[in-house]
Amino acid sequence: MAGDAWISETAPYLAPREPGRSDAWTEEAARRGRRGGQRLLHAGEVEAPDAVRAAWGLPAGERVVVRRRLILLDDRPVELADSYYPLSVAVGTPLAEPRKVPGGAVTLLKELGYVGADVVEDVSAGLAAEEEREHLGLAEGSAVLRLLRLTRTADGTPMEASLMVMPDGRHLTYRLGKRGS
Repeated sequence: MAGDAWISETAPYLAPREPGRSDAWTEEAARRGRRGGQRLLHAGEVEAPDAVRAAWGLPAGERVVVRRRLILLDDRPVELADSYYPLSVAVGTPLAEPRKVPGGAVTLLKELGYVGADVVEDVSAGLAAEEEREHLGLAEGSAVLRLLRLTRTADGTPMEASLMVMPDGRHLTYRLGKRGS
């Protein structure tokens, strides 16, 4: 997507989907005449990565459920997206299983009683790690953008932390508030 004028809004990715609708990424790509998709690389329990532990105040060694996906645009990798869930939220649900979640994770979370009310996004840049380079087809020494999105319920319960890694040509624009206001 390097060089493309691509303004993406966070709100559609945080809203539960209506039955029969595609995921937010597929719809966003289609609006631009492109084909969006994703491939599930892993789902299950892992030790929480440092960024998630720090954000949620978890002790070292704390386990979480992760869903690791390779995000595709016109069948080419454009993003590596890992979504982490507390065990109390995800164990025993489709989030912890290596299969597609009908309606997407946000829709399932709503069904489980978790609705995002507070979302914080943190953007940083750095060199791609080896695994990131392999998945995204990047050369050694390539830079990437990292977006950490933390979602909590109205009472402050952590429900999802998503870490997205994108090649450095990506341009992030944020729209705050509603259109037309």
